[in-house]
Amino acid sequence: MKTTDIKRQFGATVKTWRLRRGLSQEKLAELAHLHRTYITDVESGSRNLSLESIKRLAMALEISLSALFADPATLPKLLGDPRRPGAEATLVDILLVDDNRRDVVLTRRAFEKAGLANHLHVVNDGAEALDFLFGAGRHLSRKGETCPQVMLLDLHLPKVSGLEVLRRVKSDPRMQEIYVVTLTASMKNPDIKESRRLGANGHIVKPINFDRLAKVMPKLKFMWALLKS
Repeated sequence: MKTTDIKRQFGATVKTWRLRRGLSQEKLAELAHLHRTYITDVESGSRNLSLESIKRLAMALEISLSALFADPATLPKLLGDPRRPGAEATLVDILLVDDNRRDVVLTRRAFEKAGLANHLHVVNDGAEALDFLFGAGRHLSRKGETCPQVMLLDLHLPKVSGLEVLRRVKSDPRMQEIYVVTLTASMKNPDIKESRRLGANGHIVKPINFDRLAKVMPKLKFMWALLKS
């Protein structure tokens, strides 16, 4: 493939992801700490990019580096056409609820290593998790928004326990379909039995890695992203 073709393909992929995230070129430039005209040139395929700029774009779009190099022709099938109102995306949104900063970093690293391009939301305590899901408090702007399809839930959380978050989620008809995987330091944790009773779909011993994630999510397809089956 010619260099010009590679740049055009990369630019088309960036644009697809930008539209998927609902970002203007100005907003993407702001998030990536780049100039607006730089984004325009990237999307038109006329800009030679540095590795640092590519990393900035991936972080601003909240996707992995590998996702930026996916063939744009395949993206509409995976995501739905982001320019078409009502298009159904097949990428799974994931909510990670964990107060351990090191474990959050390790989880992000595991996703990047596996090439998973899913949007990973992170909250650090049980109270914020409930606000995020129910559109309250600092997450009031999310009221009425679609809930994430997967929740990775630490059992030991400050403010509101993981078990209480799980109980609230599984007792609400709007959220019963969320695929909840509880996170624990040991499978001998007595809370695991209670989490099963409350409706947890699986359990992972931290830290998270791709193999452990794949084993507890048989209903999801693992390609370069977690997809709805």
